[in-house]
Amino acid sequence: MSELLQFTFSGLTVGAVYALVALGFTIIYNASGVVNFAQGEFVMLGGMITVFAHAAGAPLPAAAALAVVATAAIGILLNKLAIERARGASVVTLIIITIGASIFLRGAAQLGFDKQLHRFPSFSGDDPIAIAGATILPQSLWMLFGAAVVFAALYLFFTRSLTGKAVLATANNKLAAQLVGIDTDFVMALSFGLSAAIGALAGVLATPITLTSYDAGTALALKGFAAAMLGGMGNPFGALVGGLLVGLIEATTAGYLSSDYKDAAAFVVILAVLFAMPQGLFGKSAQERV
Repeated sequence: MSELLQFTFSGLTVGAVYALVALGFTIIYNASGVVNFAQGEFVMLGGMITVFAHAAGAPLPAAAALAVVATAAIGILLNKLAIERARGASVVTLIIITIGASIFLRGAAQLGFDKQLHRFPSFSGDDPIAIAGATILPQSLWMLFGAAVVFAALYLFFTRSLTGKAVLATANNKLAAQLVGIDTDFVMALSFGLSAAIGALAGVLATPITLTSYDAGTALALKGFAAAMLGGMGNPFGALVGGLLVGLIEATTAGYLSSDYKDAAAFVVILAVLFAMPQGLFGKSAQERV
């Protein structure tokens, strides 16, 4: 029993990161219909900027805040300089642009930082906490708490604020939103900035455990995209559930079989679910009026 609990703790820890990455995919997809494959690089930048800012002498909270703000600015620039200029292009073209942005950001990080693995100190030390025969790191609790706070804050933002409702209106019908006076360009910029900030926060929370490097974002983007698809692309609650499920599948596979199979097992389960339910666990079937 303690063994299963240990695998559950490990799965939830990494699953929280996948959930935040999946949420970043969901926010941009809802606002624009674009799958942003640069989302993993936002996570990488959050970790790397924090590492180097802290090494330069900035207190850890200030370094983390700088990383989130700087990455959010990069997300807004990506929208302004690439996505917005390609207005009217097909969705496939926009996706290719985000893949190009991912490659560019990865190369820039390699030149601007280095090729080494990095970490910074955990927020509350590295002494594990024993629970029912299993252990969990304090940083894991920070990751789970951070993911919960982000999802709760976004729920309140989208349901209680006028700006959040404007984002939802744009996601539902961009033309109708424009006709009632919503600045959809601002909504797009906000969506990219918010998505980038969430990705950077995931990187800040995860780096003390998983470490980071210039190429860490590629695998995270794939896992986050898989989690978003599993939960139902466009559904924030689905992103949360999908991320946690992917993390749990990976952890139990690595624990009971082998770590060599954890990636394959996660994708096999996801493919099986999508084969039976193409819209994902919580996605809605598309309906078209004629």
